Amino acid sequence: MSGAILLIGPTGAGKSEAALWLAERYPVEIVSVDSALVYRGLDIGAAKPTRELRATYVHHLVDICDPSEHYSVSQFLSDAERVMAEIEARGRIPLLVGGTMLYVRALQSGLADLPPADPTVRARLGERAARLGWPALHAELAAIDAVAAARIQPADGQRIQRALEVFELTGTPLSRLQAEDLRGASSRRYRKLILGPADRHALDQRLAQRFDGMLRAGLLEEVRALFERGDLDPSLPAIRAVGYRQLWAHLAGRCTLEEARAEAIGATLKLAKRQYTWLRAEPSAAWVGSGDAAMAAVSQAVGDWLAEARVI
Repeated sequence: MSGAILLIGPTGAGKSEAALWLAERYPVEIVSVDSALVYRGLDIGAAKPTRELRATYVHHLVDICDPSEHYSVSQFLSDAERVMAEIEARGRIPLLVGGTMLYVRALQSGLADLPPADPTVRARLGERAARLGWPALHAELAAIDAVAAARIQPADGQRIQRALEVFELTGTPLSRLQAEDLRGASSRRYRKLILGPADRHALDQRLAQRFDGMLRAGLLEEVRALFERGDLDPSLPAIRAVGYRQLWAHLAGRCTLEEARAEAIGATLKLAKRQYTWLRAEPSAAWVGSGDAAMAAVSQAVGDWLAEARVI
């Protein structure tokens, strides 16, 4: 049975720093488990490791897509499995790092058994959206799948369409299919570590300061470069990323910069709250806290696991 280290946690918890700490001490290669890091041009707002760091320490699944592309969970799972096999073939250990919880679930259990896209159903839903607007279809979704509707923005046509399509094809709400707990189905053994303060509220102030730091580092200019390309729009997954969609709205003239900043910080806090909900339900995972003490705890836990598994 193959094994890997899964270092997960909420946004802003210091996962990248911990990954580098481990990469200096153990024969690991870092694999990103982050839905924003796959996109080229999303650097500051995605807290992407610098090119210099990536030249020193291998980071897989970073900068593999253009922002105009749709990168799915199924694509991530396929890419991650391929990369992990390649790492193991080199006699090294995959170190999976990130906070995209759907990716984390897919790694452990595969994907829910969802029907493939149906062009006829999609065309019909698209035609109705053109007449009524996606918010109207979002309201229909809320009536049949309140859980999915709560996770999807009223203007997110791609995800509204998929949720309605799945319900029409199966008669079962998408959220119910996705909630099937298949963890344990994977043949790979994971050492799961959760990095972050046990109290979510302790992270909130740090996240607000972090976003302001991103603005000072040039995040608005980064989003402006994407905005001025002319081939991107706010329905794309890359532009829906937290921070990007709020600043995009500012550049489109829909809000002031201060309003965009407040919206972005609020969205970041909501993201952290959702991540904590997922993390607290994660079985067989060890919380290692945050700060300098966490680095030592992570290193000790990984060293013990590798020795026990006789990997090193």
